[in-house]
Amino acid sequence: MTGTLRLVLGDQLARSMTSLTDLDRERDVVLMAEVMDEASYVPHHKQKIAFLFSAMRHFAQALEADGVRLRYVRLDDPANTQSLTGEVERALRDFGLSEICVTEPGEWRVREMLLGWRERLGLPVHVLDDDRFFCSRAEFAAWARGKRQYRMEFFYRNMRRKTGLLMDGTEPAGGQWNFDHDNRHPLPDRMFLPKRLRFEPDEITRDVLGLVRDRFGGNFGDLEPFGWAVTRESALLALDHFIDACLPAFGTYQDAMQTGEDFLYHGLVSPYLNAGLLTAREVCERAEEAFRAGRAPINAVEGFIRQILGWREYVRGIYWERMPGYRETNTLEATRPLPALYWTGETPMHCLSECVRTTRQHAYAHHIQRLMVLGNFALLAGLAPREVQDWYLLVYADAYEWVELPNVHGMVLHADGGLMASKPYAASGAYIDRMSDYCGTCRFSPKKRTGKDACPFNFLYWNFLIEHRGRFAGKNRMAMMFKNLDRLSEGEQKAIREEAKAFLDDLKPYG
Repeated sequence: MTGTLRLVLGDQLARSMTSLTDLDRERDVVLMAEVMDEASYVPHHKQKIAFLFSAMRHFAQALEADGVRLRYVRLDDPANTQSLTGEVERALRDFGLSEICVTEPGEWRVREMLLGWRERLGLPVHVLDDDRFFCSRAEFAAWARGKRQYRMEFFYRNMRRKTGLLMDGTEPAGGQWNFDHDNRHPLPDRMFLPKRLRFEPDEITRDVLGLVRDRFGGNFGDLEPFGWAVTRESALLALDHFIDACLPAFGTYQDAMQTGEDFLYHGLVSPYLNAGLLTAREVCERAEEAFRAGRAPINAVEGFIRQILGWREYVRGIYWERMPGYRETNTLEATRPLPALYWTGETPMHCLSECVRTTRQHAYAHHIQRLMVLGNFALLAGLAPREVQDWYLLVYADAYEWVELPNVHGMVLHADGGLMASKPYAASGAYIDRMSDYCGTCRFSPKKRTGKDACPFNFLYWNFLIEHRGRFAGKNRMAMMFKNLDRLSEGEQKAIREEAKAFLDDLKPYG
């Protein structure tokens, strides 16, 4: 009997995947495999591995309950070849199947690998579109054609019109497209913060936690407490909790940071979206329903939907449009090795220490912590893009190369020369002081540019402008920055350069 081998990857945990829609239960076999090649191509955070393996095992259980013929290969199976190629070959041989069907993977390297199977195996390999996204690769390519810079705002408006989300006829709900101006408030003192819904590990998850402890004990990050949802049903409960308890205040305070408060009002749904447990459309529609019912204000709902309908779709489009060469560019010629503090959190800079702590404990940090603290430091310090990108890829539970690479390479590091962002996201300590309570317990002062108590973000910021004046001084959006730089005396600029050099030379690489 011949049939089709239907490969389901670890971030394709949706029954609606195109590789499963025309499944023949009598003839076809679904293959899912935990393999060391994928678990270790970067040393992923322990919770990231545990989340994906547990979610995969629960999804496989649901498929079997639905009568699907399934081969599920566990990491510790003695017969496991520890590669997707090896497991595909083994399944084809064992079941006598004549072709392979798979939904397009999210990472370039995996796509190249499976396209090579056609020649290697001498069988048809059907790579189907991933229709979980609002914008297809072809549609994004058509939008991007001929553009020197890709501006997310214009793409986002097109997606609003296409989907009808937050639209009143031909006009945007609330009378404007973007309410970002209303979403930049620091957290007030004694602000109520909801207790976030977390999930107690069941037997399957506990078994996975033991496996990860044994096989990946040396990887970055804390394994427990583990509270991520690992089934679609639990992911839907997490979405309900966010919509009801957090979305109303999400917009206003989405850029805020507070010591010891790791989740605030954020969605915490990106791991579920990116793994397939939730769909982008249902998440956006649930948020819009809350607005239409008067349960969440427009600034919160628009800001949340923009992150999914706008930003998430936009970075995926850039990834596929610009790979494989995109990750190799280094416009600012940054070469400094990633310092040990990104792994240990050991630094007197409280903001960095706090953001590394939450990353280590949860395989999570919210977008401002990632961009304006951890990322801003990497930009100002001139850290090598490849090392920074690999770090972001391995430490966060929602990180896959298609979403991580453009965010870090283009948005955080400006390594693409401004394809994504018209100016680098460089900021001094004043931004962090305004948006957080981090500076209140830090030994450094955000009000001092130089001196032993000066916040390193300050002299690194001014040093960055001095170093890159030739590249950025003519940019309209940076005119005020350089005008302020020119107000500094020659002596102060010299002190800034000297302090920045001494600080950067003192950064210790890991290992």
